[in-house]
Amino acid sequence: MNKNNYKETKYNKPLILQRADPYVYKSQDGTYYFTASVPEYDKIVLRSSDTVKGLAEAKEKTLWVKHEEGPQSIHIWAPEIHYVDGGWYIYYAAGDKDDIWEIRPYVLHCKGQDPMKDEWEELGMMQAANEDEFSFHAFSLDATVFEHKGDYYYIWAEKTGVGKQISNLYIAKMETPNKLATVQVLLTTPDYDWERIDFWVNEGPAILKHNGKIYMTFSASATGECYCMGMLSIDEDADLLDPACWTKLRYPVLKTDVKAGVFGPGHNSFVKAEDGETDLCVYHARPYDEIVGDPLYDPNRHAMIMKVRYDENDFPVFEYQTMEEVFA
Repeated sequence: MNKNNYKETKYNKPLILQRADPYVYKSQDGTYYFTASVPEYDKIVLRSSDTVKGLAEAKEKTLWVKHEEGPQSIHIWAPEIHYVDGGWYIYYAAGDKDDIWEIRPYVLHCKGQDPMKDEWEELGMMQAANEDEFSFHAFSLDATVFEHKGDYYYIWAEKTGVGKQISNLYIAKMETPNKLATVQVLLTTPDYDWERIDFWVNEGPAILKHNGKIYMTFSASATGECYCMGMLSIDEDADLLDPACWTKLRYPVLKTDVKAGVFGPGHNSFVKAEDGETDLCVYHARPYDEIVGDPLYDPNRHAMIMKVRYDENDFPVFEYQTMEEVFA
């Protein structure tokens, strides 16, 4: 860490150090599971706790390690753990060390019902629908899964175009935990200036449900100080596969705050607190802005946390908070 450029504030104290792309899942029995990208990008880790705060000190277990060569041998990124159709699955992205940007989405399956103790097996790449000629043929990552009205949906980032490609977000309905049932639908592309800094990027989708609405946050631009969070919304009774039913906000909902000492916030997840009512946003950010070299390989993207607040129109508001405020 660049100590000359680091200033601790009451707002930039991490929940978990050096864990980027944090994902927290609350199981039906109330157990919290945490996974994230590690700085080495070489394995998938998991920890569990009865409380969100307890995840900070929970023992971490390595569930899976990258291959020595070929696909899944480098850039193990953004794992998410989900309980789908009666089983535990982890969705993640991985590359090939002989072609390091050959990033594709993969799936692990737990052979038992205890994700911390039971064995995990590889299911290979996520499969597109039979009639889908486009999905997962290019740089694809950051998949998330959610259930709505009895169906499961898969949202992911995939690059398109030639030259310096554009990263868009797509959605499809799922047929099985590792196969899509419908062809991809484009949800959002980098439309605005804040989504186009260094790279044109929409990635890192996360789903929040609240009072008849579904919100999808996402991350935009390159992974340094410019990284930020945008948001789309849709009515819960609308057709989730109709892009015209989604509304995209003109401006980011969370961005760098120099005074707070929070830089490049993004790639978040949402989870209910122990009370079953409070929505928590777990995201990553750095406590400084000046980075030597490629920001992707700076290890100090830490998992941070905030409560989601709602305004007078019942619209989610994202504000930096102290750990004391979050866990009050």
